[in-house]
Amino acid sequence: MKSGISAPSMVVALLLGGLAVVSVISLRGSYPLIALGLPALLLLAAILTPLSWLMAQQWDKAVVLRMGKLHSIRGPGMFMVVPFVDQVTAWVDQRIQTTEFNAEQALTLDAVPANIDAILFWQVHDAQRAALEITDYREAILRVAQTSLREMIGSSPLSALLSDRKAADEQLRTEIGRKTGDWGVAAISVEIRDVTIPAQLQDAMSRQAQAEREKAARVILGSAELEIAQKFLDAANIYAQNPAALQLRAMNIIYETTKERGTTILIPTSMVDAMNAGGVLGMASLGRSAATPPRGPAT
Repeated sequence: MKSGISAPSMVVALLLGGLAVVSVISLRGSYPLIALGLPALLLLAAILTPLSWLMAQQWDKAVVLRMGKLHSIRGPGMFMVVPFVDQVTAWVDQRIQTTEFNAEQALTLDAVPANIDAILFWQVHDAQRAALEITDYREAILRVAQTSLREMIGSSPLSALLSDRKAADEQLRTEIGRKTGDWGVAAISVEIRDVTIPAQLQDAMSRQAQAEREKAARVILGSAELEIAQKFLDAANIYAQNPAALQLRAMNIIYETTKERGTTILIPTSMVDAMNAGGVLGMASLGRSAATPPRGPAT
């Protein structure tokens, strides 16, 4: 920010100069000229003084040029300028701004056309650079956001854009902020709102997803069948090594089927003989006797 003569000092200097001229004329005795010059001088001061006062809002910064060169950055609040000498070339809003942008029919890394809509949140942190380093920083931000979005789409597969939007948002914010930082503009955040692909491709992706789900379901079903078969094989090995266990299992099945009232089951005699119910009961009695410890003599 360059220093210079302040606006109040310039106005006072003009008034003093006018009074000096009037004084010189009065010393020479030209009273009619005094009568004309003094009201004109007062009228000029009355016109210039309101033009010298300007007001900037809390969020505004005024870029003031004096004789074509940067003089100061003013605001917020009231400030004075020298009429016809100072010029406010830009009012820079330092609040957070939003810019909507999109990329239509951009090809992804896997050659899929995609339409993506996004929104950029940005803020001017250096009013001097935003006003002097670039012609129209708002238009430039829009163009930078669009080109950065197209670059990101071209370097990313469609699956990454659909599944990990937060990473894409951060990548866009970093790239846009790197380009706009030289203009005094900071990219705060980027949010991708929508990713649109052609309808034919949506149908193909839907069928692919359905096929993958069916494949996963069949794999899970096959794994379950394999596990069940292994359990049956283990049970068969146990029953082969111990026929009594098989007979007990058969009797349990008969009990489960006959425990409902009013149910009658006819069992062939050959099946009853094969089950050897008496032998099973005897083995069960022997097992209980072996498990019961012998009692000592009564005292």
